[in-house]
Amino acid sequence: MSVSSRIKQTSSCGAKAHFAATRWSLVLAAGGDHDATDTRRALEELIQAYWFPLYAFVRRQGTLGETPAAAEDVVQEFFARMLEKKYLAQVDRSKGKFRSFLLAAVKHFLSKERDKLRTQKRGGRQAVIALDALDAEARYAIEPADGMTPDRIFERQWALAVLAQVLGRLRMEHAQAGKTRLYEAIEPCLTQGAQAVNYGQVSRELGMTEGAVRVAVHRLRRRYRDLLRDEIAQTVNSPGQVEEEISYLLNCL
Repeated sequence: MSVSSRIKQTSSCGAKAHFAATRWSLVLAAGGDHDATDTRRALEELIQAYWFPLYAFVRRQGTLGETPAAAEDVVQEFFARMLEKKYLAQVDRSKGKFRSFLLAAVKHFLSKERDKLRTQKRGGRQAVIALDALDAEARYAIEPADGMTPDRIFERQWALAVLAQVLGRLRMEHAQAGKTRLYEAIEPCLTQGAQAVNYGQVSRELGMTEGAVRVAVHRLRRRYRDLLRDEIAQTVNSPGQVEEEISYLLNCL
């Protein structure tokens, strides 16, 4: 029986059943069985989304991550070990947040593996997922050089990663609908407020009425909120945690 089928069997009908089929729920339901295609895909999506927050955490912490190459090795090794040792089989499902699990797991990993990682040669393990380490370091370089703790920088980057996922989904939806120009023109309303859009200029450039542009902005902001809730739902284990996690995310920015 597939992981998806197992989830549906143990879920109630309606909204709760729909909610259960999330990336994190799939991974949790699989436990140590990471060979299933749907589970592997779900885990890889989570790793892709949250690799950089861990990279930033390791770099800011310093120990074992003094250089970009060392930090990359640490994070790749962590994910490889997580798969090999089936850490997810021991996850406390009552906590149910991928963010919380990930941070606790990497701290535990570092505390136990420091000596081994110090002596491990770079390149000795195949990467879990292809990533651009140079891009990661460029992103890390623009982080504030203040006293932000490793935990705080992880949480901030987690929040930014979630928002980036949402913006990526929005862009893709508009591209598929042939509305890339409209999206690019009104996207500032998501990060700077509706007043950031010059309605008159956008209407002239795209051949729309100002009223139509205002409607598009309203719809975009509403869709953004919906996708944010959906993206958060992918990383928690119960519907009741979604609003709490959104509030926490906003506080991390």
